[in-house]
Amino acid sequence: MDLLSGNERISDAVEHFMKGLEKRNPGEPIFHQAVREVVETVMPSVLSNPDYLREGILERMTEPDRIVIFRVSWEDDEGHVRANRAWRVQFNNSIGPYKGGMRFHPSVDQGVLKFLGFEQTFKNALTGLPMGGAKGGSNFNPKGKSDREVMRFCQSLMVELHRHIGEDTDVPAGDIGVGQREISYLFGQYKRLENRFSGVLTGKGLTFGGSLVRTEATGYGCVYLTQNALNHTGDGVAGKRCAVSGSGNVALYTAEKVQQLGGTVVSLSTREAPSTNQMESTPTSWPSSRSSRSSAVGASPSMRRSTAATTSRASDPGASPATSRSRAPHRTRSVSMMPSRCSATGAALWPRAPTCRPTFRPLICCRARG
Repeated sequence: MDLLSGNERISDAVEHFMKGLEKRNPGEPIFHQAVREVVETVMPSVLSNPDYLREGILERMTEPDRIVIFRVSWEDDEGHVRANRAWRVQFNNSIGPYKGGMRFHPSVDQGVLKFLGFEQTFKNALTGLPMGGAKGGSNFNPKGKSDREVMRFCQSLMVELHRHIGEDTDVPAGDIGVGQREISYLFGQYKRLENRFSGVLTGKGLTFGGSLVRTEATGYGCVYLTQNALNHTGDGVAGKRCAVSGSGNVALYTAEKVQQLGGTVVSLSTREAPSTNQMESTPTSWPSSRSSRSSAVGASPSMRRSTAATTSRASDPGASPATSRSRAPHRTRSVSMMPSRCSATGAALWPRAPTCRPTFRPLICCRARG
């Protein structure tokens, strides 16, 4: 009876808290879901510690320190002025400067960025490093845009963003739609406006302050986490058939590490195609050196532009009727993991990346062979 009443008390406390949060943050279901998952986990500890209740820790943890919202006006290649909206959600800096990526995607809105900034706070704290949590981005769609259009957008965005960031204040990074190309444009404009060279953005190129192995880090880390989880049950990635969600930089290096550890990758996916045709590729199908991976996803900004013309600008929230273009619908394509070989040198030649970026965080799902 005591156990039942205790569970009911916890459930009532969770519902009471969520009712208030949903009232304060209407129309943001993704943010509500993220908060609920955390609150359901920590509520027993909160109820058992009067200090947490008295100080309103949960209320403070679920309310961002500040949200900066601003317009980004930019000129496309046809000379039309276009407008997008951008945000920087600085969620919590209790243990260090705000840290979190910038996302360029039509689906970006305030609720999405609050959800990401909320989770980023805990993610950064778990590293043991003195970093707070933040997230930012815009509903700008980089797909189908020229380099010059992306550059003009990034420079316009930084005109406002630079007032709110700094190496001891807020350190943005890349995310969906923001790779080395976009970080380069943002950093260049920041230097121009601030008249100094500082480590205010992560994800830069190696030639101007970037970090080694950053390209591979997230994908490799996904597999290392999975390997360690499986090790707790006396198992491992070796011998597993794995489906990888996504087909961008993170997904490809996830697939590479799976194969290096003896697993078999059977599929990748894109937004348009939930899964690709099955394939049985082996660790030997991957290039063995960094130089031979130079044409993999994320290694060069030009790859993201190679087939971007298949996407209509009408999908961009910032597009005006005068500049929207009608194009044939995108066709679903399978992604081959097998590189071809150069006839002259025998080096591995990677296939071009799909035009889309994964919407969801890449996950790796393993099941026993057979």
